[in-house]
Amino acid sequence: MTGSRVVALGHYQPERVLTNDELATMVETNDEWIQSRVGIRERRIAAPDEQVDEMAWRAADKALANAGIDTSEIDYVVVATCTAIDRSPNMAARVAARLGLGTPAAIDLNTACSGFAYALATADQAIRAGAATKALVIGVEKLSDWTDWTDRTTCVLIGDGAGAAVLVASDEPEVGPVVWGSVPEMSDAVRIEGRDGPFAQEGLSVFRWATTQLPEIAKQVCAKAGLKPEDLGGVVLHQANLRIIEPLAKRLGAVNAVVAKDVVESGNTSAASIPIALSKLVEKREIPSGAPVLLFGFGGGLSYAGQVIRCP
Repeated sequence: MTGSRVVALGHYQPERVLTNDELATMVETNDEWIQSRVGIRERRIAAPDEQVDEMAWRAADKALANAGIDTSEIDYVVVATCTAIDRSPNMAARVAARLGLGTPAAIDLNTACSGFAYALATADQAIRAGAATKALVIGVEKLSDWTDWTDRTTCVLIGDGAGAAVLVASDEPEVGPVVWGSVPEMSDAVRIEGRDGPFAQEGLSVFRWATTQLPEIAKQVCAKAGLKPEDLGGVVLHQANLRIIEPLAKRLGAVNAVVAKDVVESGNTSAASIPIALSKLVEKREIPSGAPVLLFGFGGGLSYAGQVIRCP
């Protein structure tokens, strides 16, 4: 086999919807202030007993059902998360156990908000190397566990949820080469430190970096895939802030692409944001099957990663 392709997606979000108006009863803020600065109207918050591995399992189960693949065929599971409380067993092992998988390789990966793009790249490379044939790639976060609900600069941003993709070996590669890297001097720009957190970030620094540096890196991703931005059918950036997403898509020049704006209703779900947004677009058939889609994540580390895939 010469590559891999994404055959199905699935996502899961908790039932509880936390609106801006409800947040305004918890911290000094209001709907207009939040929407004008980050574009978020509402977000989903997990129940206290709803854990990271449970959300990951629900998204993965949906993706497998959509793929029509038996669980026994999955031989690689990678979970991207920065909010798992337990250190061992890892979330991938727990998801594999919940799904009743056979003997898959099971690893967790933590690059925070770029995690899903990193995880997808590692699964693609494992398949290309012959170390796997069918993989589950999951992004999942329960940021509400690590949030200071008295800090309006961060609590208005976050949401919980999970998204998953099923990746299989293919003679016709449909997952393009990854472009990834980091900005070490900004390693502290997004943080969850110590045993209790909380989530903190230098929002203005991340905003400036994303709006000035990311467009050129995203163009490199397209070039590595042999495409121009105008060839894209979809653009799914990390759903950090609508005020970052909209100008980036414009500067990229993806004039024919559907641009994911799930941040409006889901908030920033870190490593889960790209697969949740993509899964919703595919579920609604807003991007044609086979169309090239740019995925690009950026965040803690400061790390970034992106690739072009063909829409399943």
